[in-house]
Amino acid sequence: MTRLVQLMAGAEHGGAEAFFTRLAVALQRAGQEQRVAIRPYPARVAALKAAGIEPVAVPFRGGPFDFATRRGLHRLVHDYRPPVVLSWMNRATSLCPRGDFVHVARLGGYYDLKYYRRCDHLIANTRGIVAYLTAQGWSADRVHYLPNFPTVAASSVSPLAEKRPDAPLALVLGRLHRNKGFDVLLDALARSERVHLWLAGEGPERTALERQARTLGIERRVRFLGWRDDAPALLAACDFLVVPSRREPLGNTIVEAWAAERPVIATETAGPAELIVSGETGLLVPPEAPESLALALARFAEDHDLRRRLAVAGRARYLAEFSEDRVVAAYQALFAKVAA
Repeated sequence: MTRLVQLMAGAEHGGAEAFFTRLAVALQRAGQEQRVAIRPYPARVAALKAAGIEPVAVPFRGGPFDFATRRGLHRLVHDYRPPVVLSWMNRATSLCPRGDFVHVARLGGYYDLKYYRRCDHLIANTRGIVAYLTAQGWSADRVHYLPNFPTVAASSVSPLAEKRPDAPLALVLGRLHRNKGFDVLLDALARSERVHLWLAGEGPERTALERQARTLGIERRVRFLGWRDDAPALLAACDFLVVPSRREPLGNTIVEAWAAERPVIATETAGPAELIVSGETGLLVPPEAPESLALALARFAEDHDLRRRLAVAGRARYLAEFSEDRVVAAYQALFAKVAA
């Protein structure tokens, strides 16, 4: 099997960072020979060690004086001699040392490609990003579409389930950032009196969102859960997922909802529009349109049969394209192909 080194310089929390951990652990279960270099965030280190992966800790500060990272990565690659190095996002890719290996970088958005000039191959997790890369001059044989797979927990019981309201319950998952459009969702919620909301995430917009909920008079229907690592259990406790983003290159949480057989309302941004056929596998609404989003919330609150039909169709799409076994096999096939 092809030996692999993975480099992840991401933040403590985030969608790409969470998927890196899922993929590393899943590859380990599949027998992948690998080493990983990460910033030493305790939760990520613990998750990797629990799977039998001993991560190499480097600071990944970047800049011309980050000698510790360069020494650590050079030593890792020199000692392990991997045929393939997989770097995640801009910083890890730019800090990847040169060597006798195939350098593959994984992109989860429409990134500035100046960081990827020395790469041999690129992985994109949506077909839209593949089209962007080829439009920027990358040859089709060096760009590969490999989707994400979601967390699927063995147990889907959350202690919060006992505290859920006796009303239609929506869930949102993600970093509390303006791009995610959670302020638009709160405006829509104020127009939809029956729906309650659990908001699972942390970030710079939390204080503003809490203040907005109070101003709108909906604070009793909104619960801020903070950052959570139990998305499957939260999805099992809710009635549907909402993805109200202003910008969304993928929409990992949509696939997570499909895996949990929960229906989805999302904005018609790049990622959700690629995933969802509106009316068949979810509902799409325009971004930054609280009136349209409120109408979709009301439809889901009132029509259990619609929710059930969309949830079943979403689950079928997940099984066909986004299951862990399929995605891990595709990654390992790519590693073998480029190494050869």
